[in-house]
Amino acid sequence: MHAGILKSLLAKQTIFLLLWLFAAGEKRLKGFQRFEEEDNSARHLGGVFEDQWFIQKLDHFNGADDREWKQRYFVNEDFYRPGGPVFLMIGGEGTANPAWMRYGTWITYAEKLGALCFMLEHRFYGKSHPTPDLSKESLQFLSSRQALADLAHFRTAMAEARGLTSSKWVAFGGSYPGALAAWFRLKYPHLVHASVASSAPVFATVDFPEYLEVVRSSLASEDPQCPLLVKQASDALVELLKNPKTYDNITQDFRLCSKLQIQTDVDLSYFLEMLAGNFMDVVQYNEDNREFEGVKDTGITIQVLCGMMADPSLGDPYARYAAVARLMLEAFSIECLNVNFSSFQRDTANTSWEGPSSMGERQWLYQTCSEFGFYQTTDSPNQPFSGFPLQYFLTQCAEFFNISAELLDETVEETNEYYSGYDIHSTRIVFPNGSIDPWHALGITMDITPNLPAVFIKGTAHCADMYPARSQDLPQLTLARERIFTLLQQWLKQ
Repeated sequence: MHAGILKSLLAKQTIFLLLWLFAAGEKRLKGFQRFEEEDNSARHLGGVFEDQWFIQKLDHFNGADDREWKQRYFVNEDFYRPGGPVFLMIGGEGTANPAWMRYGTWITYAEKLGALCFMLEHRFYGKSHPTPDLSKESLQFLSSRQALADLAHFRTAMAEARGLTSSKWVAFGGSYPGALAAWFRLKYPHLVHASVASSAPVFATVDFPEYLEVVRSSLASEDPQCPLLVKQASDALVELLKNPKTYDNITQDFRLCSKLQIQTDVDLSYFLEMLAGNFMDVVQYNEDNREFEGVKDTGITIQVLCGMMADPSLGDPYARYAAVARLMLEAFSIECLNVNFSSFQRDTANTSWEGPSSMGERQWLYQTCSEFGFYQTTDSPNQPFSGFPLQYFLTQCAEFFNISAELLDETVEETNEYYSGYDIHSTRIVFPNGSIDPWHALGITMDITPNLPAVFIKGTAHCADMYPARSQDLPQLTLARERIFTLLQQWLKQ
């Protein structure tokens, strides 16, 4: 999910049903997150998947630290046949949703293969609280490496407890959890037999302008004029923002919650990023199938946005850009857009589990500042937006966590050294990606080896292969799911 709508909701301390995320996602930085409605029993899905709890170490890499905590997980035994595989869905940067225990392509595979299904919630998200708060001192225990160690211990202990030590385990994940699925197989090959790493950004990078480059090409695939019109609108807005006398009109045009105040470069970037996010979100999740998660289907697609941008009856490109912003607010039943950066500062600085960070914003920002970067900046001329350069994101890392640009560069480099970036040496990992999805720019889109295949799906967006099949799916998406299933069949025989 994009920061714009999310930040508005956080500022109003409103819990709303949005997604990556899966984040998720999914959000892009703020991007990659997927915030999902929680129903612990999932009775509306026709099944009961109650919270279950697993004891984990707080720090897997310090033998002198014996502190423990309870991690939430779900299990579905409906399809298990003795001798069948064990499927493990990896939770990500949001609340684990038990809807996945009943629906999704992995459940279709489980029915066919007689698999036992687990889903493990990621530490520091949802109800999985390893520490009393979300202070920087506590967040030092939030990392992908600790999360992988959680998975390894869960898999080992659960196999022993349930008599599954000889079973073949398959890891699944999408977006950031997709990367975790690949890295789980890479770092713990003795524990996981195969992995499906959907829309997985396996290469960490501080500056990620390629995200917006893919947004541009995805808009152009619908209408070559679309990104040009968006750029005209964005440039016109930037020009208007140079004159404070225009702020009243801008406030009205974009239905802001209070009169626009631009006092710093960060204020400006925050506002422009939120508006660009309307297009970024729609592109990332274009024509997805998340209704089973309870996510509202607004019907807003790339086609809808480009249709509005091409509609002269709405006025000039700037007026059309504002009309898109109002449409997004109406689609999610949001009265107005809060573009006050100080509100975002206040909410993100809140270290209480009961505060706005219960949705995962502070935690994911910390992970990007300490491991991945992934900042979707306007630092490329080959994209249609303006105003949120890398420095805007670096300022947030410094303000909230005292992480400097130099330290971030070092940690991102270490991440790629540890996980190999694109240069993965392993076996039995499949990498599905969609051509519309901006995250494919950091993923594996061509076969590395026959045992590390890519499934590049033209015309589909983020994690499309994971969602339940439907009649309107593109033929190439159906073929991709069949290809993944064939690979799983082959690999489970090895």
